[in-house]
Amino acid sequence: MKIAIIGGGNMGGSIARGLTKGSLVQVENISVSAATEATLDKLRAFDNRIKVSIDNTIVVEGADIVIFAVKPWLLDEVVKEVKPVLKTEEQIYVSVLAGVSFDHLSEILGQDSVLFRVIPNTAIALGESMTVVASHNASSEQESLVLSIFDEMGKSLLVAERLMTACTALGSCGTAFALRYIRAAMEAGIEMGLYPHQAQEIVAQTVKGAAELLLQNRSHPEVEIDKVTTPGGITIKGLNEMEHAGFTSAVIRGLKACK
Repeated sequence: MKIAIIGGGNMGGSIARGLTKGSLVQVENISVSAATEATLDKLRAFDNRIKVSIDNTIVVEGADIVIFAVKPWLLDEVVKEVKPVLKTEEQIYVSVLAGVSFDHLSEILGQDSVLFRVIPNTAIALGESMTVVASHNASSEQESLVLSIFDEMGKSLLVAERLMTACTALGSCGTAFALRYIRAAMEAGIEMGLYPHQAQEIVAQTVKGAAELLLQNRSHPEVEIDKVTTPGGITIKGLNEMEHAGFTSAVIRGLKACK
């Protein structure tokens, strides 16, 4: 199976790096294009077996799956450039562009094209992405294939297109929100006497461990919160102070602002 990625920047490059760590796609079958040699040099330095080119048409020719990872305003121009070498009846097209609908993708790629909208996050390069996937004109086998590819780079979830905006807020923008919490907690730790590197290690591992409790136990957050919230203890005092300051409300408002 050959995968072409048009756009080797932050997201496209992260997907390429993530693919090299899986078993479904051989590194030699990953091709990436970018507008500059400097961007491609970073991929060459990571793994020189990845095929790279500044020519989009070279990259997509013969690919089974073509991933579009360019800026949204460049998509139409890029599709117009590569369309003469695309084989709609044989290829799967994947867009990682937030806000570009299936209606528009069908308009520029063809009404019969097999299309996927995929929203990963930057942890995909580490194999830890939460990736949401929506499909159009795809068979169940094609859906399973795309999900399997992204499952090798974290976890994936098939959703209806109408939910993509909400999923983007939680899973993609959510990375920044989680990191902002970590930064705030670090600052509190420093104020209480820890060195910055000590505070960062404690908080980062604590957040990672908290997430694993939910993923492995399949429990609700409040179940795990109750385990560390003893009557009259310091945890409930801290939680109540955060709630008095509007913690939950601020998170909800911030996520809804992403729509």
